[in-house]
Amino acid sequence: MKKRVVVTGIGVISPVGIGIEPFWQALIEGQSGLGPVTLFDASPLPTRIAGEVKGFDPLEYLDKKEARRMDRCTQFALSATKMAISDAALDFEQVDKQRVGVVLGSGIGGIQTFEDQHRTLLERGPGRVSPFFVPMMIANMAAGHISIMLDARGPNYTVVSACASATNAIGEAFKLLQRGVADVVITGGTEAGVTLASMAGFCAMKAMSTRNDEPQKASRPFDQDRDGFVLSEGAGILILESLEHARGRKAKIYGELAGYGCTADAYHITAPAPGGDQAARAMALALQDGGLAVGDVDYINAHGTSTDLNDKLETMAIKKVFGERASQIPISSTKSMTGHLLGAAGAIEAIACLLAINRGVIPPTINYENPDPECDLDYVPNQARRAEVRVALSNSFGFGGHNASIVLKVLEA
Repeated sequence: MKKRVVVTGIGVISPVGIGIEPFWQALIEGQSGLGPVTLFDASPLPTRIAGEVKGFDPLEYLDKKEARRMDRCTQFALSATKMAISDAALDFEQVDKQRVGVVLGSGIGGIQTFEDQHRTLLERGPGRVSPFFVPMMIANMAAGHISIMLDARGPNYTVVSACASATNAIGEAFKLLQRGVADVVITGGTEAGVTLASMAGFCAMKAMSTRNDEPQKASRPFDQDRDGFVLSEGAGILILESLEHARGRKAKIYGELAGYGCTADAYHITAPAPGGDQAARAMALALQDGGLAVGDVDYINAHGTSTDLNDKLETMAIKKVFGERASQIPISSTKSMTGHLLGAAGAIEAIACLLAINRGVIPPTINYENPDPECDLDYVPNQARRAEVRVALSNSFGFGGHNASIVLKVLEA
């Protein structure tokens, strides 16, 4: 018998806000968190805008020595984890730490550390490279630090599947709990990829928007004038528990994680496969896993990157799954406001789904001004919409052809 899995805590650090309420208010008010890059000199690049996390001070969550030995992406993860644990009112002295797991997603891990230490190697020689270089850089270290911080001794690993990383991580955490391997799993994603090298790489691919003079209008999913995604940073953490464990401690419950599906395009290193068949199959598998029908879905948080191919093919994939009902389902891309957090995107989007379920409001897709004839569904344009959301589907698709979907819903008896 599969165990049921619920979400009891949320922590979020994003370009639109740090913490649940600032994050949610920005989304429903349609506020963009995008602006000129300030973390480094972006003047040599064709794209000079990003979604940076403003006002983040790691020393509010970590001690100085500890913070200095972590890449920004790990700082984000630990800080968001502390928020989520507090939100869940989870007392680690009262849980079986052998049955507490950590499964995180990150697309590129500590890339700023890599850039800094590579510069040191070239300019000052190998003897000056930090002994913390490798442990600060590797993508699994955020999960490792969380387990050390909490003495959490259950399954502990990191999923790296590009922009699908966090959604895959949440799905894998869900399966651990369903199988009874753990009672609690800390999951989600973290990314701090707004760096010179990563932006130079994405610019070389011509994947990012060059709307430098209008950064807040640069991310425009499904709009005919979209010209690429906007790179962002941050972390989203969810506390997942088996339903019996959550009820046993009388936890507040945001909703139930009901289904997970993942597939591969097996097509191209960056481009989605024509037709969107495998993206559609990931959605269908998530619904099937949750015992849900297409008629049950009240909201879709789209991957919606604001790139030409993704938005067209995701629209096509949704139509394949939902048929005639596709046009009746509200769909939004919160990336229009947050930008694209790469390996952390699926986590903050899952959080947006949970808050839509709990607050009865669907966030908008901002900057939707000129409809694309090939993107002709209901993208909740420009203004939030009041609606009862009982079942929400969240999509993430990554370079390498990774497709992942999860289903979140109201907890029913």
